[in-house]
Amino acid sequence: MLLHQLIDSVAASDPERTAVHFGDEVISFADLSARSMGAAIVVAGVTEPGDRVAIVGENHPSWLECYYGVPRAGRILVFLNHRLAAAELASILHRSGASLLIGPRSELDRLRSLAAEFPEVRTILDLDQWTSLVRAARDRQPDPPDAGDAPGPAGEDAPAWLIYTSGTTGSPKGAMLTHHNFGAAIEASEHGRPVSADDVFLYPFPLCHVAGYNVLRLHAAGRPVVVMDRFEAAGFVDGVHRHRVTSVTMTATMVSSLLDHLDAHPEDRRRLGSLRQVAYGAAPMPPSLLRRAIEVLGVDFAQGYGMTELSGNATFLDADAHHRALAGAEHLLAAAGRPAPNVEVRVVDEAMADVPVGESGEIVVRGAQVMAGYWMDEDATQRAFSDGWFHTGDVGTFDGEGWLYVVDRKKDVIVTGAENVSSREVEDAILAACPEIREAAVVGVPDPHWGENVCAVIVLRPSSTIDPAELNDRVRRRLAGFKVPRHVVALDELPRNATGKVLKQQLRQWLAEHPDQVGPRR
Repeated sequence: MLLHQLIDSVAASDPERTAVHFGDEVISFADLSARSMGAAIVVAGVTEPGDRVAIVGENHPSWLECYYGVPRAGRILVFLNHRLAAAELASILHRSGASLLIGPRSELDRLRSLAAEFPEVRTILDLDQWTSLVRAARDRQPDPPDAGDAPGPAGEDAPAWLIYTSGTTGSPKGAMLTHHNFGAAIEASEHGRPVSADDVFLYPFPLCHVAGYNVLRLHAAGRPVVVMDRFEAAGFVDGVHRHRVTSVTMTATMVSSLLDHLDAHPEDRRRLGSLRQVAYGAAPMPPSLLRRAIEVLGVDFAQGYGMTELSGNATFLDADAHHRALAGAEHLLAAAGRPAPNVEVRVVDEAMADVPVGESGEIVVRGAQVMAGYWMDEDATQRAFSDGWFHTGDVGTFDGEGWLYVVDRKKDVIVTGAENVSSREVEDAILAACPEIREAAVVGVPDPHWGENVCAVIVLRPSSTIDPAELNDRVRRRLAGFKVPRHVVALDELPRNATGKVLKQQLRQWLAEHPDQVGPRR
């Protein structure tokens, strides 16, 4: 399977079927197929086979043209997150060796001063130029375009997308995701979260993230995707109501914002009547928030565990498991699901031996959806694939029923006084015990005696307060004493990446630079 064939096949059988809603624009499968062909022709005219083509900016139909059109031309699409600093974007451009850069003028203007840092970029097109060229190339093609006609598509094992990881363990690395990887990821999702024949899917994430594979899986099923330019709760409600959306994927942060909006505007609940399922991922959903969401929204919930290097999700916690959890099997609210049939998942110790049921180890994965490797970084690739399995860096456990639980990131396990503390466990305890707190992130801060101390960084709900001593007393009723935060820091917001995942490396750096905010050990 090649990516553009997903839309070409639907365009051939049902050309007027809607593929995308973006604002007031409606794009049919035939039009999206033709646009992707136009994009491929434009790209082929200014690049060489195998070249990297970078795109930056907020959500826009040009992203979808590039999703399919750049790989269609036998080139590799490089995702640039517009939330990054200009210097970070310049670094990715340089490391990827992109020869073509596409984006809105505002983004290109902030990069031009750093142009010397990415000399490989030979052509820069702003969105107006890109749109004009793609439309002209599209209009020169037969209607519909020949599905097999492309300027030079590569094979299914060739990289289609190059996505740089969020860099939580250092400099971002470029994950090479092939056509075949995405075919396997779509197959896995069809087992774990199948697309219904009448589904209308709302996509609230930035298109510069691997979550964009959801667009591919919906298009593979011939179903429309409603793309938001950016997430905000009122716009989300409007989008669901306007397009009769049936399914969405959200982060915990998005769900929390939506629930807060519905608390303030209860009349909007009836505007979500078409919604049947909410899937969540990217970051853990605290059980207390999940229970509240299920109660308020009254829809099915499903979870997927995955990452950039897995081209999407690899394990799934379906709606039935959530129903079981509400009926008494509450432990399932903390589960990440079971592996899809075409994915192998193990939990291993340092010697790569499977750990006993209920014990923690690193989650390793093997399967066709696992990336081809890191771009131009053989050392990192070899480390990631030692012993033939991809090492996720996540700590997890399997229970006796085969459910996988993600305990924490390896690097986020805090070692204090020779005791291991899971930051996620403390975060869940804080949120469950302290309704005054909207968000919490727990990290380790250096201590000359204990090695590390547990530090809780919290974001309070509007007009709420909580004394750190009271927070600790409540947590102490739920967890062992050595897990109780020794420092409590309140911020207005937590640093996050494009999909809401807390960037704990940035948080640790900020705490190190502001010792006065951390204060003495409690």
